[in-house]
Amino acid sequence: MMKRISILGSTGSVGRSTLAVVDAFPDDLRVVGLAAGGNIELLAEQVERYRPELVSVRSADDVGKLRALVDVEIVCGPEGASEIAALSSADAVIAAIVGAAGIPPVHAALKAGKRVGIANKEVLVAAGDVMTRAARENGGEILPVDSEHNAVHQALRCGVHPEVQRIILTASGGPFLRRDLSTFGDITIEAALAHPTWKMGNKISIDSATMMNKGLEVIEAHHLFSQPVDAIDILIHPQSIVHSMVEFVDGSIIAQLSTTDMKFPIQYALLYPDRVTAPFGRLDLAKIRTLDFFPVDPERFPAVGLAYAACRAGGSMPAVLNAANEIAVERFLAGELPFTGIVDMVSRVLDRHSGKVSPIDSVDDALHWDAWARNEARGIDVAVRR
Repeated sequence: MMKRISILGSTGSVGRSTLAVVDAFPDDLRVVGLAAGGNIELLAEQVERYRPELVSVRSADDVGKLRALVDVEIVCGPEGASEIAALSSADAVIAAIVGAAGIPPVHAALKAGKRVGIANKEVLVAAGDVMTRAARENGGEILPVDSEHNAVHQALRCGVHPEVQRIILTASGGPFLRRDLSTFGDITIEAALAHPTWKMGNKISIDSATMMNKGLEVIEAHHLFSQPVDAIDILIHPQSIVHSMVEFVDGSIIAQLSTTDMKFPIQYALLYPDRVTAPFGRLDLAKIRTLDFFPVDPERFPAVGLAYAACRAGGSMPAVLNAANEIAVERFLAGELPFTGIVDMVSRVLDRHSGKVSPIDSVDDALHWDAWARNEARGIDVAVRR
């Protein structure tokens, strides 16, 4: 049966990969809604190709720019993105809007009972309880699109919840897995962006270099799979072939392997529970030959420890962690911080929040603490500058 989809963040890397999956399955998938930011020219090309019913852009100015290029119904702003997410004709939504801006439209989609393939970490890190409750109460469904959680989702099909011993997330280790720790203060922006395996945006690349991305994924896994944080582990796996694993109580470990291509988890999320022959690449294990695994070095990657602590604290602490990290990465990319200053800044904001932790019971709660943490991180003094 044809599935109709909306894409939040259609001009980004995940959005473009989603449209590549649509191209691969023209008899199974149809685009009905698109939401995008400032790349109006690319959005116009997507509108011409996929003929959605409704499109959302960032601002009223962008409405005029897009209307000059294509004939389509256009909405704008945060409300417009939420309208795309809750579009009555859509069966599923791919959520790939970066940052806190992705929280309200995902909530709108889940309240409308949609299947949501989540690719942006902020949604579950900052408002995991709110999102899972919205899905549960309204018949919505959350399926992970990031490769690690998608791998866990697949592995969990081999057992039931009480049989799970632990979840094992894998991490490439980023560009500094073997770099001399004494030189971390000299890491340049260019070096931090040079991921050895994945081609990603600047923010995600820096998060991979600090391994904050993996800490955030621990928090996501906690919400997605209803597992206590101490039952979620991380292993360094430089080849990025095993995307994650699940260990069951009998000692069996089920792993999911595939090439490093986002189209695989996107296809899985859109066509689940079916598995359909795809035109994408296949693994040749005989050529790979070796798969390596290492424990995380807490001295090399202190961001991981911060994320575990934030998850244990619960409430607003994960939202603060995520938002402070976004600003710290932003300031590093602007040349205001050394690489080691990223985690230092996040730690200082978490310390300031330690006496203010409160429950996240609504989207507004999540957005409030997100904004608070951003303001705190922007106000950190020059002690951590170069």
